[in-house]
Amino acid sequence: MNSEELKPTHEPNSSNLESELKQTQAPQRELTFGEKAAGVSFNPSNLPEVDQLKAAAAEFIDQCNILRGVAVSGEAKRYYSKAISHMEDAQMNAVKAATWRG
Repeated sequence: MNSEELKPTHEPNSSNLESELKQTQAPQRELTFGEKAAGVSFNPSNLPEVDQLKAAAAEFIDQCNILRGVAVSGEAKRYYSKAISHMEDAQMNAVKAATWRG
């Protein structure tokens, strides 16, 4: 076999690969603030209860974020921020409990 026989018949085209990848991937919407804060796209355990906990936390965080945005008092905004932080902590502890192996 000579080196001519080992050459590929065509050169890979990166734009074709990118196009094929885009066609196979479903369009994704932007995550909400709560979904980002709860990390809904991260569940390496693939446990449905982790998805449920994160979705519930995301909904609560989104509601607090909306109310914080329309609150007129600085104190009310602060309490909404605290509630968001506490929910993030609660969600992380709940996920830890759901994935506990020991």
